[in-house]
Amino acid sequence: MPYSSDNSMSGTVSGQVVQAGSIGSVHFHGPRRQPMIPFQLPPAPKLFTSRSRELAALDGWLEADEALLVVISGPGGVGKTSLALRWLHGARSLFSDGQLYVDLASSARGGPTTPEEVLEWFLLALGVPSAEIPSGLARRQAVFRTLTADRAVALLLDNAISAAQVRPLLPTSTRSAVVVTSRWRLGGLAVDGARFAEVGSFDEDASLELLERAVGSRVRSEPDAARELAHLCAGLPIALSVIGARLSTRPRRSLSKEVGSLRAERLATLTLNDEVSVEAVFDLSYVELPPRHARVYRLCALHPRGSFGVEAAAAAVGEPIPVVEQLLEELVEKNLLTEVGDDRFGFHDLLRLHARRHADRVSPSERDAALRRLVEWYLDRLVDADLVLRPTRHRVGPRYHDRRSLFPTHRSALLWLEKERTNLREACRVAHDLGHDDLVWQFCEAMWGFYLHSRHHDDWFALHGLGVPAAVRCGNRAAEAKLRAQLVFAHGALRQFPEAEREGLRALKIAEEDGDDQGVAVALTELGGVAQGAGDLPGALERLTRARGIRRHIGPPRAEALCARRIGEVLFELGCDDEAMTELVAAADAMDLLGDHVGRARCLMSVAAIALRRERRDSAEERLEAALDLLRRVGAPFYEAEVLVLLGEVAEAAADLPRARERYGEAKRLFDSLGNPKATTISVKLSALDA
Repeated sequence: MPYSSDNSMSGTVSGQVVQAGSIGSVHFHGPRRQPMIPFQLPPAPKLFTSRSRELAALDGWLEADEALLVVISGPGGVGKTSLALRWLHGARSLFSDGQLYVDLASSARGGPTTPEEVLEWFLLALGVPSAEIPSGLARRQAVFRTLTADRAVALLLDNAISAAQVRPLLPTSTRSAVVVTSRWRLGGLAVDGARFAEVGSFDEDASLELLERAVGSRVRSEPDAARELAHLCAGLPIALSVIGARLSTRPRRSLSKEVGSLRAERLATLTLNDEVSVEAVFDLSYVELPPRHARVYRLCALHPRGSFGVEAAAAAVGEPIPVVEQLLEELVEKNLLTEVGDDRFGFHDLLRLHARRHADRVSPSERDAALRRLVEWYLDRLVDADLVLRPTRHRVGPRYHDRRSLFPTHRSALLWLEKERTNLREACRVAHDLGHDDLVWQFCEAMWGFYLHSRHHDDWFALHGLGVPAAVRCGNRAAEAKLRAQLVFAHGALRQFPEAEREGLRALKIAEEDGDDQGVAVALTELGGVAQGAGDLPGALERLTRARGIRRHIGPPRAEALCARRIGEVLFELGCDDEAMTELVAAADAMDLLGDHVGRARCLMSVAAIALRRERRDSAEERLEAALDLLRRVGAPFYEAEVLVLLGEVAEAAADLPRARERYGEAKRLFDSLGNPKATTISVKLSALDA
């Protein structure tokens, strides 16, 4: 919440915000983080061969004190990524500060991966907490360039589609190297100093060398058949690797028989010219798969993103995890899948296209059933995580009933949510595309706890843009009211008060018409935050008091304590310190009895603000340190930052200006990274300190 010059607060009550004296700023501060050193590259290719000319060029371009930007271009399946990986793994010692990787291909239904998404992933990999990552491209670029300015880092930007997609991802360090792979030459990057390497298909000798590494002496014993295989594969490493993998598992099969089988296959859509079909190569491997392997191959290709975990694959297939894990590993051995991380797998883009075509040829009911299982798996895990983050919240969704979470701690739930954030968003979109409205709105409700901790506003509005209409189509008015109330919170956090008021009044009207006391209480609570943020403190007090009256009759106890805390905040802004203290202490005690560390910490923050306004700095600092300890135990960085804001205010009140400047400076950087308007207020405060 922003602060005004008369020491009153305005803003939503979505997250504790407290002011005392001439605060003028909000401060995020914590222990200094050691930079993380990520090594994200997929494994180096096992059957890499040839490309000595290209490798020598890459070595030659790497000059001291000069950043390297290389574009490796060529057709799909020609081995661009293998070349990049081979060189970067070999040069790892030159990039001691980390190697970052991203697949920029069109792996989601929403289109190619955007630079804004990629920068978020990179910042997370470099150790920036999710709550501190900005919401805009320009801000994310600034943070990324700052973090990498003096670091020896390498980036592999795989499957780029345009220079515009690459340019925002370039670091400024002179010790950096960026390798871009693309089916296009991306000549626009020449203005950025790019070097260009064209990668073509293998010639006959290189093709035979790769085959020999895979199948051994059979290449020398059947030279004519080996040359024919090289021709049929068009010198494409991906096709040669598939042939080699199949032959390596059948040591008694002759190359001549392999040639005959391949020529007998129908040459279909993935053709390179009038004679050669890559699909024929893949089809030959596919038709030889046992039925269970083939089913895993095609159903995993339905995953909305480029990589997936074992559990998600098992959900899509509908078989036990150990069984599917074994099948996935065997598909890796056949070069039909790639292992991209611990228990994570992905397709080469041509193989994914091939597998999807086979998935499209099965019955629509089988395909849609697999997608629904996959979507429901993600939804169930999301519900498990939300239960840990907000265990006592009233829910509308049916999946919360009699469910015990699989996540042991707040921290483990938040780590999983950040890791799977994109997959969760895409799973919701898949549910929307399939017309499963009952699942779409449940995703939105279950994202609540994660949103409170991460504040990914773009995701929140995008998902609710699907979820609210889905609830309406389902005729589920309770769900519609709940989602609209959630939107009130988000709009208010961004000071979009007219939009927040509109959504809140709509939610309140639905709940009142349906006699839904829970919905009425939720809507009134959020509308109270809107009034407070807009400066209507009497209106905020009236709405929150009504909400608490309902909570006293229907519960739950945490919701009643939450109302008390928010009432205390409004009373504090009105200057009624004694009444505010009574409310806040009662709320803190209630949260303590409920075991809600975050809730108690936020109450202590407000109590500390009263102590600070009364110039009882020792008392204020004691309560803030206690709040900080509680929040660090559960891993709540957003709220932890707000406590540190107030500790900065304590330092300023004690005339410890270096300490105050340090905390405000970090606060500004963090709010800038979040795209939060409070950063402007902090800038003013910093200027005042330096005056």
